[in-house]
Amino acid sequence: MPRANRHYLPGQLWHITHRCHKKEFLLKFARDRRSYRRWLFEAKHRFGLCVFNFVVTSNHIHLLVKDGGEGAESRVGPR
Repeated sequence: MPRANRHYLPGQLWHITHRCHKKEFLLKFARDRRSYRRWLFEAKHRFGLCVFNFVVTSNHIHLLVKDGGEGAESRVGPR
């Protein structure tokens, strides 16, 4: 059964979780967690996100972010 469609509301606070593929421990090494943080803050600048907090564990991440408002979803979506 497919999941329900996601609805986008601009300017809202979002709690985002992302689990590693097959629940593997792909972020168990400090260098991998540093790389993830670097990519996160590159995306922050690229898409105009405000990152309030984040947690990077060995197999998943939690983000608390707010988007830049109207039109942000078009910049983040597929090209």
